[in-house]
Amino acid sequence: MPDEIEVRPGLKVSESDLQWRFSRASGPGGQGVNTTDSRVQLSFDLRLLPEPFRGRARASLSAHSVDDVITVVASERRSQFQNRASATARLVDLLRAATAPPPPKRRRTRPTRSAVERRLAGKRQRAEIKRLRRPNPGQE
Repeated sequence: MPDEIEVRPGLKVSESDLQWRFSRASGPGGQGVNTTDSRVQLSFDLRLLPEPFRGRARASLSAHSVDDVITVVASERRSQFQNRASATARLVDLLRAATAPPPPKRRRTRPTRSAVERRLAGKRQRAEIKRLRRPNPGQE
């Protein structure tokens, strides 16, 4: 694995900042399922990110983090090596989405005059239909 993982331009995560834990995974694995620690738990402290990215990541991942530490688990593969790669890819995807800059603000627009007239004409037509469905008072 590389020494640094590039999340986005200007943001790299050092391999030494990642905390790995391994345990036995459930599921398929043949004879080795009860003896190999193939389940991978990868933790990363969001406080290690540089400032503009840290605030965005904290706001975006607050529901998924405990004390600003985000944890990703991978256990779908039989080998620890493949689960390590999967967990790293998930963490990078999570951080990439969490540190994305906010979208540009929406410019407020006004509806055109013809759009307003169409909307009001539709409302008048609907009201007329409902008025015609009402029984006439005084009949029967």
